[in-house]
Amino acid sequence: MTKFFVAAVVLFGVATAANAKTVNNTENNVSPDTEQVAEHDMNVYGANYTDGDKFDGLTRKVGFDRMIPPHALEVCYEKTTHIIFPAEIIYVDLGNENLVAGLADGAKNVLRVKSAFKRFKTETNLSVITDDGSYYVFNVKFAKEPLLLSIEMTDFLHDGEAVNRPNNAQEIYLERLDSESPMLVKLIMKSIHKQNKREIKHIGSKRFGVQFLLKSIYTNNGLLYFHTELKNTSNIAFDIDYVSFKIVDKKVIKRTAMQEQVLEPLRAQNYVTVVHGKTSERTVFALEKFTIPDDKQLVIEIAEKEGGRHQSFVVENEDIVRANVIDELSIQ
Repeated sequence: MTKFFVAAVVLFGVATAANAKTVNNTENNVSPDTEQVAEHDMNVYGANYTDGDKFDGLTRKVGFDRMIPPHALEVCYEKTTHIIFPAEIIYVDLGNENLVAGLADGAKNVLRVKSAFKRFKTETNLSVITDDGSYYVFNVKFAKEPLLLSIEMTDFLHDGEAVNRPNNAQEIYLERLDSESPMLVKLIMKSIHKQNKREIKHIGSKRFGVQFLLKSIYTNNGLLYFHTELKNTSNIAFDIDYVSFKIVDKKVIKRTAMQEQVLEPLRAQNYVTVVHGKTSERTVFALEKFTIPDDKQLVIEIAEKEGGRHQSFVVENEDIVRANVIDELSIQ
């Protein structure tokens, strides 16, 4: 037993010495098995740069292929810079106290930015996340007279290929969409709208020269997509007040608020506010996945603003469970 203990101590000492020798060597030299450094990293950091430099343990430097190049933004104290985004702003982060920013009154997608001081020297940054899951970043500096005071950011949809990814927008997963990518939801809705297939032919309503139809139902990754169409064959425009999705009891003598469950759409593609005479408009709504008990039904209603040509139809649970899987749809 004593010999075994002594042998163990000796082995531990040898291992410790070997480790100490390795540490001493790595302090002065680069290990021959160090990962090859990318050429653009070498150009920026110099010939002596290695991945993981100045980090402990197995650490790899984030390469420039992972970076989102920021936009240059100039601000001043006397004037306000406005940035218009293609979707509602849900997050804003300012690099430091040199900037002040806020949403423009009455607009959820317009950000106003200006300098908090008459002058500042240190460059700072600004980050924005929008409701469509896009991320934007800006490097901000002070300028006596900013060249651009009104900036419109385009809608950075891409096909998912690495060579076609936008430089300043990435897919942000939002809590209200569960595990689905907002960009993918948008692409799915656009594809459904573009293909314009009528796969349901028994659900709809028609009164006063106005027809409201349910054309199809799709499902994908915890979401349901309802494709609707409003046809106005009259000469009078149909001004849309609201579109509602409600689960109600099948047999109700007197409906009350307690007997209705309102479902809020998460997204809408081509949601218009008016359908002119002799025209039609189609809309795709995205909702959280749900099913309906046997004694209840889904009522989809569209109401005319300051009018009486309201339309509604009923969707049964058997129609919901027969929703087409979105994998069978060619997303374009």
